[in-house]
Amino acid sequence: MFHIRAVFHILSLLMILNGFFMATILPVSWVQDSGDFNALLISAAISANFGAIIWALTKRNRRELSKRDGYLIVTFGWIILGITGALPYLISGAIPNVSSAIFETFSGYTTTGASILNDIEVLPSGLLLWRSMTQWIGGMGIIVLTIALLPLFGAGGVELFMAEAPGPSSGKLHPKITDTAKRLWIIYVLLTFAETILLKIAGMSWLDAVNHSFTTMSTGGFSTKNASIAAFDSKAIEYIITAFMLVGGLNFSMIYFIFKGVFRKVLSNEEFKTYAGIVVVFTLTISATLYFTSDNDLESSFRNALFQVVTIVTTTGFSTANYALWAPFAYMLIVFLMFTGGSAGSTSGGVKILRHLIIFKNGYTEFKRLLHPRGVIPVRINGRSVEQKTVYNVLAFFFIYILVFILGALVISAFGHDIVTSAGASIACLGNIGPGIAGVDPSHNFAFFSSGAQLFLSFLMLLGRLELFTVLIILTPAFWRNV
Repeated sequence: MFHIRAVFHILSLLMILNGFFMATILPVSWVQDSGDFNALLISAAISANFGAIIWALTKRNRRELSKRDGYLIVTFGWIILGITGALPYLISGAIPNVSSAIFETFSGYTTTGASILNDIEVLPSGLLLWRSMTQWIGGMGIIVLTIALLPLFGAGGVELFMAEAPGPSSGKLHPKITDTAKRLWIIYVLLTFAETILLKIAGMSWLDAVNHSFTTMSTGGFSTKNASIAAFDSKAIEYIITAFMLVGGLNFSMIYFIFKGVFRKVLSNEEFKTYAGIVVVFTLTISATLYFTSDNDLESSFRNALFQVVTIVTTTGFSTANYALWAPFAYMLIVFLMFTGGSAGSTSGGVKILRHLIIFKNGYTEFKRLLHPRGVIPVRINGRSVEQKTVYNVLAFFFIYILVFILGALVISAFGHDIVTSAGASIACLGNIGPGIAGVDPSHNFAFFSSGAQLFLSFLMLLGRLELFTVLIILTPAFWRNV
């Protein structure tokens, strides 16, 4: 059964936190005199006050959450964030269209990086920072932050963590779930601070450095410039952002081990080795292709290839070059990477490398089982057997992911768009990548889509960010039985 009042109690906390994060931008808006102070203040007040009213009305209903409660809180929590997070755009008039404002906000919280803004640079500094902060909040997951605070409100967080944590394995760092959430956020904040300092040293302004640190560590991809990272024309900035994108695409358990100096666990991890191998192989292949098919020298060919490979694998979405203009072979490799994704337990979107590993290993194991029908031959990852139910879950996820991608492309094509652009928009939003192919490649944005198409693409972003099952399960009749 559901604990509806307990669900609303947690959702109210999310609204309060969202209002608090909006309020943290007010000093920047005031100092910069950017003209968006009132819009941010009103938006923060609306979100926080509505949340406070609901919290006060439900504070006597603190109960241990069930799995069903967790799915409801996570799904509707992200929807509430998307709606309240759009208020600054609407109230300021920066994005007057409701569907476009919701699209931009969902793109932020889901760390997709797709945009409907034709001229990003005209946005006032406060809204630019809020836009980037939505990705920073969404990257680690405001739900995870809420879990860290739940003991203060007398509620448990295990079910929320299991519904929110990306990938087939969350990789707990500590036996207590709240301590895991706190450690994740500490690492996240430290890495964001470190990147900010490095970007400032490399030549960015403080505001640009903070914005891009927020959107790099979250593997989100929002930039303060129309030309994205290419606008800075700096090798140092490109290499710094590439390095932190790589870190953002790592399982946070691996980052934790790196912080503790336990490098053996990292280097022996199969997912890490596959992740590194994909980046190296694709970077070298595309570098060679660019070198022999363009006027770029060896270093710029390597840098452009490395940056675009990493930004697509980690689903960040920054750009320094338009890969649609590359040789067809290099372009096709980039398209292939859109179906890869980063590590499980990272801020990246996509299918995730661990799932691909399990799928390929299961396929290879099936050949062995055909040769030895009586043998018990399990799928092994890092020397450990993977439970059969996990294998089934991964296979089901991949099948549904491809099915949703195809259906998504069909729905977008029904709005009158060509099939390549429709497919590009579908995978860009479902995979939380940002740029896609054809009409949504790095030289275009999503402004030309109708309101209905933008809202549908926002739904695809939510599906991708919450890894399909969390959202789709509440659409099944079985979920609502015996309420």
